[in-house]
Amino acid sequence: MPELPEITIIAKQMNKELAGKRITEIEATQPKNLNIPILDFKKKSYGKVVVNISNRGKWIFIKLDPAYYMLINLGMGAEILYFASDHKRSEKYQFKLTFSDKTGFTIHFWWFGYVHLIPESDLKTHKLTANLGMSPTEETFTLQYFQKLLTHKRVAVKNFLTNQKNISGIGNVYVQDILFKAKLHPNRKISDLSEKEIRDLYSAIINVLNRSIRLGGLAYERDFYGRRGKLTVNKFLVGYKTGKPCPICGTLIKKIKTGSTHSYVCPKCQLP
Repeated sequence: MPELPEITIIAKQMNKELAGKRITEIEATQPKNLNIPILDFKKKSYGKVVVNISNRGKWIFIKLDPAYYMLINLGMGAEILYFASDHKRSEKYQFKLTFSDKTGFTIHFWWFGYVHLIPESDLKTHKLTANLGMSPTEETFTLQYFQKLLTHKRVAVKNFLTNQKNISGIGNVYVQDILFKAKLHPNRKISDLSEKEIRDLYSAIINVLNRSIRLGGLAYERDFYGRRGKLTVNKFLVGYKTGKPCPICGTLIKKIKTGSTHSYVCPKCQLP
């Protein structure tokens, strides 16, 4: 499942390739991916021009002229792939968008996902994106903002970080090494964290996510051009490394149950 680093990379690549292009053709074979009937989706999309493409967390925002947004979420896993006019297109897809220069992209959803088309005036009320928290890659995600965000919070730190309404884009993959770098057990309560622990947690978030972006994302995910990332499991610190030695103290990493998900922790470095 792609998280913030992978979607950030894809959105930047999409913006580079597609900004300024006019939509001329749309194919959609799975109505459940769309928020409106297919015929309406096509009618409202045709002729619109891509202004820019960005992302917030795991959502891709395609701003269209005049006054619409196309919102894409790859769900539990998908491939969104660019095609040039002289290149072979992907044969497996549920959604395809083509521009006037015959370039475009396809989306092959493995499980479920969304492609929503909404008027720009409805963006603030769109149920799935209106309440997303800020992404750590945004310039305004400062230490001061983060400190204020944690004020009076009493939930477990892992649950807080992976709640998309608090911070957008962190999932169960990256939260493992974030908590390890901050030396925090996933069940520690936000309200119990010291000022130093909060600063360390902020630094860990920025460090872990930016490192993945530099490496091109996870090795089992593909970017807009179909290239795999370089962040392999052996580059994780503790994530998905049950029974391996902690990179700091050598204690064997344990897999523990935390709510509805599992966490990977060093029992010595990350005390409850």
